Parts: sequence; C-alpha cells; structure tokens
Amino acid sequence: MSVKSDQPLRVLAIANQKGGVGKTTTAINLGTALAACGERVLLIDADPQGNCSTGLGITRMQRKTTLYDVLMGEKPVVDAAVRTELPGLDVIPADADLSGVEIELGQTARRSYRLRDALEPLRTSGEYSYVLIDCPPSLNVLTVNAMTAADAVFVPLQCEFFALEGLTQLMRTIERVRGSLNPKLEIQGVVLTMYDRRNSLSDQVARDVRQHFGDKVYDAVIPRNVRVSEAPSFGKPVLLYDLKCAGSQAYLRLAREVIVREKSRLAQAA
Repeated sequence: MSVKSDQPLRVLAIANQKGGVGKTTTAINLGTALAACGERVLLIDADPQGNCSTGLGITRMQRKTTLYDVLMGEKPVVDAAVRTELPGLDVIPADADLSGVEIELGQTARRSYRLRDALEPLRTSGEYSYVLIDCPPSLNVLTVNAMTAADAVFVPLQCEFFALEGLTQLMRTIERVRGSLNPKLEIQGVVLTMYDRRNSLSDQVARDVRQHFGDKVYDAVIPRNVRVSEAPSFGKPVLLYDLKCAGSQAYLRLAREVIVREKSRLAQAA
C-alpha cells in the first residue's frame, strides 16, 4: 500500500518552446530526485515522441494505456499510471498516438481542460505530492492542456546564446494561458541547464537570467555531463545510472531546493 501525501498536490508543467534545452532530461531526473527525497511523484509524458517514457525504461509493450487514452476520456489517470524502477515515481507514458489528439478533439467543448479535469481526483486523493508534465517543444493543444492543468510552469533554460529569445516566446504563451484559461498560473522557477564552467558564455547567460528573474532562478545549476547524456540510452534516470556523477548530484540539489521553496510557499500562504 502506498503512503499518502499530506501536502497539497503541486502540478508543474515543465516547458520551454525552444527545443534542446534539457526539458525532458530535467523532467526525468527532477522527478527521480524528488522521489529519492521521499516525495510521491507522477510524471506525465505529454510529448508524442515519448522520450520521457523511454528514458524511464518504459517499453512500447508497457504503453498499453497512455496519455492519449486519458485525454480522450477513455481511461482515468490512475489506470494509465505505470510504476517505474524507483519507488515513489510513476509515469503516464506517451506514444505516437498522442500526435492525433489535436485533430481528434477538434472543437470539442473544454478541449483545453481535458488534462485539468482528468487530474482533479488527484487533488484530494493524497496519492501524489507532485505531478510533473513534460511538455512538447511547441505551442499546441498538448502544451495548452498542460499549462491549463498546472499550478505553475517550471522552466529549464540552457546556458547558450539564444536562451533568452526562447524564454521571451514562452512568457508570451504563459500570459496568453493565464489570460484566457488559467488565471492562477505562475512561474515556479527557472533552472539553468547545460552549464559549462569552461565557457564564458555560460556565465554571461547565467548572470543575465538571474538579473532578469531574480530569486525565481534556482541556485542549483545543471552542468553539461556525459553521464546525464548516456543514461537515457540505458532506460534509466541518471541517478540510477550513476548516482555519484556531477549531473546526479546537481539534480538532487535541485530537488531539495524545490522542496524547501515549496514548504516556504505553503507556510507563507497559511
């Protein structure tokens, strides 16, 4: 029997409309690190490529029920969740069928609220303390569903030249969703990824982002790390692939920081 969470569920959309920023890697490894810290985590793969599912070792044979079935109203969330190798971490997988959701939903009523409605039972069940949604790197019905369902957006941002340009586009999307679908949507935080201490550009981008977003930027920084890149090919989060590597330790620091900030937010709201 699973232990119920005694804190309110926090739903985070992990999003950046620019590809190649470490979004899926962050979803997998932050989810794993939170679970390793004792949290109950549901990771939702909302990208038709299914990379998040693959990176957690979920085979095609195990994807009998996917996010597609949930969004189409054919299965509840609890029936779609698959247990992973790490206790405390479940995943709702994705496959190529998910790419047809936009066409199939068409102009269906509440099509932007499908995921929000599906997650509603989890708000009171105590089954999970965090839901992390790995969004596709584009603005479509899947991204809109994720942001409509979320309490906040968690932004991975690579330490490279075009980082801030992509962030501007994401901020416009968040404002649009906030204005029409989810007025309570906020920025949970920004995590700097692919940091290379040998590269002065990484330092410059980090300074610019911290100057722009202030304390919304996490202190933990995710470095460029070979072990992080290798882990998905073995179907493992980096914490299970090589716990001692720099990438694993960075994601553990990030998870602890997320937990501390969340406790502070709840205390201030009380």
